[in-house]
Amino acid sequence: MVKIVQATVKDAQLIAKVGRQTFLESHGHSASEDDIKKFVNKTYQEQAIAEEFKNENVQYYIISFEDEIAGFSKIEVNALSPWVDAPAITKLDRFYLLEAFHGKKLGVEFFNFIIETSKQYNQKGIWLAVWVENLKAIKFYTKNEFKIVGDYNFKLSDTRSNPNHIMFKAY
Repeated sequence: MVKIVQATVKDAQLIAKVGRQTFLESHGHSASEDDIKKFVNKTYQEQAIAEEFKNENVQYYIISFEDEIAGFSKIEVNALSPWVDAPAITKLDRFYLLEAFHGKKLGVEFFNFIIETSKQYNQKGIWLAVWVENLKAIKFYTKNEFKIVGDYNFKLSDTRSNPNHIMFKAY
């Protein structure tokens, strides 16, 4: 059974834990061990996640499968993009499933939930940044009607940036 719930600040510790693990699984090989460790320790700490809940446009969602946490997402409604000339669009800032849950079609169900949630806020589309070497994710987004609309260098550390595509899906 799949369950998707909106997270609250009380879930910050859980999101930080799952965030560290999913980032390491999907991007752990994208830079030096030291750069990855510093990024994960800074980004996926309970206090950093809790702070994001203060922004009323930021929403976290947690997906569970058979009562086990499978992943999480973070969206920001009304997040304008320099690559997309459209008002009222959502940024899909994080969308992660733990590797143990890949292949169970959870990504599709979770993604469709995020799209419908975005539409409930009268958004006109959704955009995201995806690492150019994450071919599995790029294929998933392309299959779901996203188009590459720009490029962005994601700063992992003072010495490392990873190239990303900016992708957009209009509704």
